[in-house]
Amino acid sequence: MSDGAVLHVRGRVLVGPQDVRDELWVVDGRVSFTRPPTAGDVRTVTGWVLPGLVDAHCHVGLDAHGAVDAETSEKQALTDRDAGTLLIRDAGSAADTRWIDDREDLPRIIRAGRHIARTRRYIRNYAHEIEPGDLAAYVRAEARRGDGWVKLVGDWIDRERGDLAACWPGDALAEAIAAAHEEGARVTAHCFSAESLPDLLAAGIDCVEHATGLTEELIPVFAERGVAIVPTLVNIATFPDLAAGGEAKFPAWSAHMRRLHERRYATVGAAHDAGIPVFVGTDAGGSLAHGLVAEEVAELVKAGLSPAEALSAASWGARAWLGRPGLEEGAPADFVVYAQDPRADVRVLADPWLVVLRGRPVG
Repeated sequence: MSDGAVLHVRGRVLVGPQDVRDELWVVDGRVSFTRPPTAGDVRTVTGWVLPGLVDAHCHVGLDAHGAVDAETSEKQALTDRDAGTLLIRDAGSAADTRWIDDREDLPRIIRAGRHIARTRRYIRNYAHEIEPGDLAAYVRAEARRGDGWVKLVGDWIDRERGDLAACWPGDALAEAIAAAHEEGARVTAHCFSAESLPDLLAAGIDCVEHATGLTEELIPVFAERGVAIVPTLVNIATFPDLAAGGEAKFPAWSAHMRRLHERRYATVGAAHDAGIPVFVGTDAGGSLAHGLVAEEVAELVKAGLSPAEALSAASWGARAWLGRPGLEEGAPADFVVYAQDPRADVRVLADPWLVVLRGRPVG
């Protein structure tokens, strides 16, 4: 499209779960539902339209060994973009990716700063590795550095114990999360097991990543307090391989990881049925490939969410949760066009027909 050209989309514009329009216009990079009075150079396309998809747990700038260079970060962001992911909550990265904000052709990123972990209790080169007495200070610093989120590592394998164990005492968590909230940031935490969750809840955590340790006793508390979860089921699918690799050295941990994997769909389904907000995240970066948002939406359907609910977890609902606009009058034109109705079959998300970012077709 040339500068000044107008993009006209006809078909089914899925503004929200119950709000479906017949067409939209892109004028000066923004959404309009009114034909512009001077629409001369017009390109018209037809299809089913969703707001740009959201990956609420993604790591741009990170691989299995730590921070990556700008060229690799760019490839990661482009892979997500071409899969239809136009908004990323970067749930921890050791790389400085602020330069991406100046690129009109790359997804928008909401950063949670760098992971904050207990000393020698997380993946090497990923996190600030500290002790509890320093937690509040580091959380405050990352809250100021990030885009409204801070990421804690709530549990990890304790090698002396040979199993997953909580990383932080309750008093340190309470002080740290209060500090983040004072800075206007929300806090999320990596958690596999149940053990770390009560102290995080008591401290006022806003979100939990993975959440495989949710129990019947904890689920109502999450629901009552509105604590969201981002299950990352495409990542949980790797648990059996991880367990096999650690079997000889850490048999209790391996058995624990297998149990968490076996009940993953039941855990997410029970959380959703109880009213816990559930959002799509792939955990791309590290050891997982980018561009898996369609697979994660399909996994949520396997866990019991309806197609519309799973779509919302990656679009309308996720954007509202993160405070970013969808397909609203005057909003930036970030959307994806599909040849078929994703409400009928979410697998359609794997084959975007047209990706529009900041009003321009890309990819």
